[in-house]
Amino acid sequence: PTLHLLTREFGPQILQRDGSLDRAKLRTLVFSNADQRRRLESILHPPIRAALQKHIATTTSPYCIVVIPLLFESGQRDLVKRVLVVDTPEAQQISRTVARSGLDHATVKHIMAAQLSRAQRLAQADDVIANTSSLDTLHAHIETLHANYLELSEQRS
Repeated sequence: PTLHLLTREFGPQILQRDGSLDRAKLRTLVFSNADQRRRLESILHPPIRAALQKHIATTTSPYCIVVIPLLFESGQRDLVKRVLVVDTPEAQQISRTVARSGLDHATVKHIMAAQLSRAQRLAQADDVIANTSSLDTLHAHIETLHANYLELSEQRS
């Protein structure tokens, strides 16, 4: 249903030949125009929020981690009790995104400009994982946070 809404709003040019979403075309469209980006967000954020709320409500584990890349920008902070930010310096974030997505450096910088700054995200975090060192260090930090979250969930029960 959301793809139909996106196509109605942005036109069939956002579709690939097989009818699936052409993310690159949509990205080009919305990140070159703030109004277009807001229109996209107004279509995407409500169904995403509903799906997240359903997932959170049906979770039976001691705690639930929800990955919301635009948590603050999308006004969804109220969905979570704590905010965990996985942090890396901007240059590393750009190089990793370029390597993972195939986007060029300029496009990644443009997308990041539409998001909160690193400092703003860190200022709103309850917990931070610095994703800048070895996997062993990262795993140790995650284990510590896991123990913390288990303890917090027991206190809330």
